[in-house]
Amino acid sequence: MKSEFLIAFNEICQARNLPQDVVIEALKTALVSAYRRNVNASNNQQVVVEIDRHTGEPTVYAEKEVVESIIDDRTEVRIDDARSAGYGNVELGDMVLMDSTPAHFGRIAAQTAKQVILQRVREAEREQLYEDFSAREGEIVNGTVQSISGQSITIGLGRTEALLPRSQQVNTERYRPHDKIRVYVLEVRRTNRGPQIIVSRNHRNLLRRLLELEVPEIYNGQVEIKSIAREAGARSKVAVMALQPGVDPVGACVGMRGVRIQSIVRELNDEKIDVIEWDADHPTFIAKALSPARVAQVFLEDDPEEGKTAVVIVPDDQLSLAIGREGQNARLAAKLTGWRIDIKSMTESAAESLQLLDNPAVDRNVARNKELLEQVQLVLAKREASRPITAEDYNLLNRFVSSTLGRVLRERASKMEEGRKQRAEARKRVPKEAWELPIAVLELPARIVNLLEENELNTVGDIMFHIEMGQAALLKLKGFGERSLEVVQEAVADYFARQAAVTEMEAGAAEVAEAPAEPSAVPAGEAMPEAEAAEVAVAGVVVAETAGAEAAVAEAAVTEAVKAAEEEAPVVAEPAAMVPEEAAPVAPPAPIDDLAAPLVQPAVTKKPAAPKPTIVVVKEPAPEEVEKATDSGPGRKPGKKHKGKTYVYDESTGETVTKRKRRETRHRESWEEFGDLDDF
Repeated sequence: MKSEFLIAFNEICQARNLPQDVVIEALKTALVSAYRRNVNASNNQQVVVEIDRHTGEPTVYAEKEVVESIIDDRTEVRIDDARSAGYGNVELGDMVLMDSTPAHFGRIAAQTAKQVILQRVREAEREQLYEDFSAREGEIVNGTVQSISGQSITIGLGRTEALLPRSQQVNTERYRPHDKIRVYVLEVRRTNRGPQIIVSRNHRNLLRRLLELEVPEIYNGQVEIKSIAREAGARSKVAVMALQPGVDPVGACVGMRGVRIQSIVRELNDEKIDVIEWDADHPTFIAKALSPARVAQVFLEDDPEEGKTAVVIVPDDQLSLAIGREGQNARLAAKLTGWRIDIKSMTESAAESLQLLDNPAVDRNVARNKELLEQVQLVLAKREASRPITAEDYNLLNRFVSSTLGRVLRERASKMEEGRKQRAEARKRVPKEAWELPIAVLELPARIVNLLEENELNTVGDIMFHIEMGQAALLKLKGFGERSLEVVQEAVADYFARQAAVTEMEAGAAEVAEAPAEPSAVPAGEAMPEAEAAEVAVAGVVVAETAGAEAAVAEAAVTEAVKAAEEEAPVVAEPAAMVPEEAAPVAPPAPIDDLAAPLVQPAVTKKPAAPKPTIVVVKEPAPEEVEKATDSGPGRKPGKKHKGKTYVYDESTGETVTKRKRRETRHRESWEEFGDLDDF
């Protein structure tokens, strides 16, 4: 026998259309909240509630600490009680879940948890409704009119309500409360008060879904609906195509004696529905779309500026039928086919053709056939006199229109096709990145920029496309002249020339960075002697640290440094040749005999001096050496640099020595150099 709890629980689940697990979780959450409020438990304490689904009795388990003596029974339990409850290996300080169900907890929980349970159930119900109807978006649902207001109608959908706005209603329909109607689910929105469902009665997909319900061939995929044009409450046109051989698409939709289509017409309150067969040939499809009118000829013009236009020639007695009441038939045919339709009568087309005889596209034989022209004029005169026109007369006019107006329209269509191909080729020649560049990147005057923006040329790609199409394309723009054309062409050419130069410089820099280093004259693994290193440094191999625009400045600095060194250095050896930017091989040091030869002997006879050291190179010492040299010596100010003084490297001793020059006086006939070895 079922308990009262189980019966009530099942009733709630069925009434709310909710899963049992959702309701059970809502009850558990509510009972946990009731327990915490009843015993004033902390939120950090773990509380678990279990519900017996047969009896409905709740059991509360609270987390407690195992202790020897209890101080607070809400959070503590004795070790003996914990072990008797099934925790045999528990130790002091462990945390265990103990049965803590208060007395009369069912009555307390019912009073405390009522609102929580109801709130959880309502939230679960709203979420379930949203998921159900969002999955049915784009489908048909049955509803009942509940209330009518000025701006919308409330439709009852059973568990919830839908809104039928005034913009989605049919003007010819009258809605009354308690009416049963079918509506199309247009949109489902999530709100705080539940899902908001927007339905429609004038959407064209409502007709599509009704056809799928009534026609099994459409539902099974044997017949496909290609397009639908609908003016709700008045007339609709449906283009269908058979996907299976041997199936008549129009007959399948109409049904035997029109049973299937009449059922849909009654659902739409006697809205007229035309079912036509779709055709891949556009003229044939357009002629069928204008049914029930008969069409004589169809000429197509695909103008890139004005769009796709179909010129339809119909007999005079079919003109009003092709146009329809207030242009309804032609309007629906245009929506169904996607072409703008221009309907002309046969006599109107013949009169227009008489004025096109001088056109080069017209057949010369027709233009020179006087008998044919007289017959055409006679038929037109009969029409003006409101006399009846026979079928033979219509055939005559039809052949004449086809050989004149038809040839002109076909010639124009072929030129449009050539122009479309030319535009496609011109578009291919424009770089893809140009379509994303704004015209602000071009150095154009403000007047020309305004002209381009007025003509909707907002990117460099638009300008280049018109340039590729020829000068006439830009000269056609409003306010654009030859001078403006020249300025625009020069600006575009200059911009891409600058971009090409930047790209070339970046490529050159990348090649320099990736180029291998020059091979060194010193074998790998050996250190260069100090004398050779000094010679290389003084010879001018400092240029490697500069690059690009700084190379000229560095070269001038090295030249001035060499000149200064030559003025201050003693003439003791042939100076090392200046090494250009590409490091020249280091020459070995000259022998002592060769270096001593060019020295100038002093005029005063002196005691023979000791052998002079081998001078390898003249070099400006490091700053710390200069400070050391200038600070040493009596009577010298620290940091002062003396003229005519240089430093040389003595290879024999491995030390740097000072050399000075003194010019000639009355006691000396020429320059004299001597070493100031006391400075170091």
